[in-house]
Amino acid sequence: MKLSVPLIVNCVMESFIFTEYREKKQPPFEKLLSIFMELMLITSGDVDESIDWLKELDERYKLTDDAYTMEDFLDELKAKGYIRETTPGQGEPGVEATAKTEQLFRSKALEDLFGKMKKGESGNHKTKYSGQNNDEQEGLKSFEFGDTAEQIAYNESFRNAWINSGDLNSPLRHEDLEVYEKSYQTAAATVLLIDISHSMILYGEDRITPAKKVALALAELIRRKYPKDSLDIVAFGNDAHPISLRDLPYVKVGPFHTNTVAGLEAAEDILRKKKTPNKQIIMITDGKPTCLKEGNHYYKNSFGLDDKIINKTLNIARDLRKKKIPVTTFMIASDNYLQQFVRDFTEINNGKAYYSSPDNLGKMLFEDFEQNRKKNF
Repeated sequence: MKLSVPLIVNCVMESFIFTEYREKKQPPFEKLLSIFMELMLITSGDVDESIDWLKELDERYKLTDDAYTMEDFLDELKAKGYIRETTPGQGEPGVEATAKTEQLFRSKALEDLFGKMKKGESGNHKTKYSGQNNDEQEGLKSFEFGDTAEQIAYNESFRNAWINSGDLNSPLRHEDLEVYEKSYQTAAATVLLIDISHSMILYGEDRITPAKKVALALAELIRRKYPKDSLDIVAFGNDAHPISLRDLPYVKVGPFHTNTVAGLEAAEDILRKKKTPNKQIIMITDGKPTCLKEGNHYYKNSFGLDDKIINKTLNIARDLRKKKIPVTTFMIASDNYLQQFVRDFTEINNGKAYYSSPDNLGKMLFEDFEQNRKKNF
């Protein structure tokens, strides 16, 4: 995806206010690394193109000086293992990103969109049922048949024994015992659908980059806070196909229509194989369904809302509702007729819908993701 100089500058300037970095006295490498990573996401992981844009930004905004030059930054990128020379025999000589860069994509996206998470925060989705699993401690209750010794709250139990008998040396009795009440915790399976149709970069507005950033951040959030969860990512244009987390930063928009049905069917197929009963689909799109695949042929209609395509999409929504798979749709568009379609889709599926812009997509998605965990799981 080739972007013009004004567009690339606007994208980066929206994400970075350079005076803030100077005020915080951010080390030169860290400042340039943040900008470089943003450019890497915009250029779908093209290291050479990202470096070219970074040099262009340096010329315009004087990001470096004689004390720390652009060459110093590039040397440090290599020394710290973020980029490396391509292996001989793999095409033209150049540089490529490493696994360390891919991890940084996720961590940076999470911090940008969701704030820095405290180390050690764990998370699981609580249910309303009590149980004996090795799960999170809730409140206290009197000991009952079936409770285990590991659940006993000894401080509270000894206090009860002293209060009940008036003797500090009194042995514990059955009626003195209190135990921690535990709650079952469960995993959730999420499929994130990303629209990669051509409209995601139309009219000079980059919508695919924030969509990818949200997916990266969501993956990192689940890894840190919800280790029992699964997250699968599916891209859909004319067709739909799974995307590995490793390949996500390099996804590009194509000359595609929007086959929403294919995306939903691919998500349903993935969730069918998950053992957890808690399943959901999150769909990020900016336009109406415009395509269906019939056998080896495509039925397309870019103009208006085609009844044949819309009805098929709504039927999928109804089928997912029967299977208790809610769809949360994030529509990056403001057209009234598109919003009406999303309302119909959401009502039939009994899901949720949000109308967003690329600027606040991440915040809205994460607020909904966290709320869903608290309410539904």
